[in-house]
Order: sequence, then C-alpha cells, then structure tokens
Amino acid sequence: MKEQTINPKQEKAIAALLTEPTIQLAAEKAGVGETTLYRWMKEETFDKAFKEARKSALSQTISRLQQTTTDAVNTLKSVMENEEAPASSRVTAAKTVLEMAFKAYELEDLASKVEEMEQYLQEVKAEGGSIA
Repeated sequence: MKEQTINPKQEKAIAALLTEPTIQLAAEKAGVGETTLYRWMKEETFDKAFKEARKSALSQTISRLQQTTTDAVNTLKSVMENEEAPASSRVTAAKTVLEMAFKAYELEDLASKVEEMEQYLQEVKAEGGSIA
C-alpha cells in the first residue's frame, strides 16, 4: 500500500500552523480557506505530518534551551555571589539553583528506574514469562 503524502499547499499550511497564533491566521498565511484547513486537520495524513513537524520544532526548541543552560547557571551563580545585589535576588537565585538541581536529580533517578524496569521486562520476555 502506497503511503499518502501531503501537497505543497498543505506543507505551507503546516508551516503556518507552527508560526501563527490562530488557525484563521494560519489559513490566511497559507492562502487557503479556514474551512479547508480545518478539513485537512481531520485527515490522517495531514495530521500525522503536522504532528511530526510540531515534534521537530519542539525538539529544536529544547536543543536551543539546553545550549543556554550554562549561561543561565552562570547568571544565577553571579547574582547569588554578588554581595551588592539585593538579598531577595540572591536568595531567589540560590533557591532556583537548588530547585533545579533537585529536579535534575529526580529526573535522573526516575530515568534510571524506568531503565531498570525495561531491562527486567526484557528479561521476563526472553524467559517466556508473563507479568500478571
């Protein structure tokens, strides 16, 4: 069975959906009617392509955020250590650093536990067992 693809007009509509705040503005930017865009959004092929595009855009955004974390930590550290900064700013910076460190620890711990569970499940499957 041949996989369906979207046409160039639909590609333009997806790009517009990713950049415009409303469906109406996205339709205008893509040069299609709002009703047409709503109809396309209900189609499986268009919906799948739109979700992939959103996923890709989000992934790029996350990468950009991760690239700036060193600067963010340096800024917090600078405020935290600046004795001329207001005490409230220093406390807020210190609190933020501690909260983020704790959250990072929790995420690493959770990821480790999920990995252990996945390994366990693979071992059970390999042995031909089941989990009740």
